[in-house]
Amino acid sequence: MRTLPSWRSLLYVPATRESFVAKAHSRGADAIILDLEDAVAPAEKPAARAALDRAVPMVRQGGADVCVRINRPLRMAALDIDAAVAAGADVLVLTKLMGPDHVRLLAEMTGESEAAHGVPVGRTRFIGLVETAHALAVMEAIARADARLVALGAGGEDLATDLGMEPTPDALYVPKMLAVLAARAAGILPLGFIGTVAGISDLDGYREMLRRSRALGFACASCVHPAQVPVVNEEYGARPEEVERARRMVAAFEAALAQGLGAVSFEGQMIDEPVVERARRLLARAR
Repeated sequence: MRTLPSWRSLLYVPATRESFVAKAHSRGADAIILDLEDAVAPAEKPAARAALDRAVPMVRQGGADVCVRINRPLRMAALDIDAAVAAGADVLVLTKLMGPDHVRLLAEMTGESEAAHGVPVGRTRFIGLVETAHALAVMEAIARADARLVALGAGGEDLATDLGMEPTPDALYVPKMLAVLAARAAGILPLGFIGTVAGISDLDGYREMLRRSRALGFACASCVHPAQVPVVNEEYGARPEEVERARRMVAAFEAALAQGLGAVSFEGQMIDEPVVERARRLLARAR
């Protein structure tokens, strides 16, 4: 079984914006995504790739994992992968995945770059993004395609455009939940939330949307603005009161098991193995 990261928040930073890169490590995100894709103009792509050598160690200063979002066109993807691996990135964010064979092709290219740059083959992990209607039908196969994959998400804006819909929570509910189901079935992290990347001006509404999303099974979320990071960390993390209740629940259930009971009343709630397993997982996440 693969070891999954303990991410809550992943902050996007354009690789070419030096002032953003310089401050990224201080924002409190669990991972920083250095963007070579949508946040970078086509003419600036080579400069963004060249900036990775300096940007990767800079954003790692606070202990965050360093991700690089690569471009979809294959010739560009090959250059992006090689530059990211050479710079020491921990994770590649794979955009607009077409299917499991696409993942495996990018994994082969990544392995070749790792070998060429003296990086242990298999070290670089993947986040997969499904952003087209076609790929929705093979989401579970994508999630299981390669051991490098540790997280999967359904895109918002690109996916809505391809589906001919507005990127509203109602419109995106089904594809986003398909990503949760596919990720959980494959044993990887469901990335995202029910909604769009909006939320800078309405942090209360953003918080409520994250709270709903966490209850629906999402594990971590990307942020497009530093103001979103602490909100994601709070809502996708383990709150102190939740941790304490989980500890009490596990202790009460273990005491019941010792008495030969499989279910027991706990603080006004009947609990059994599935309920307690969620408490154990919350404690593991808190650790």
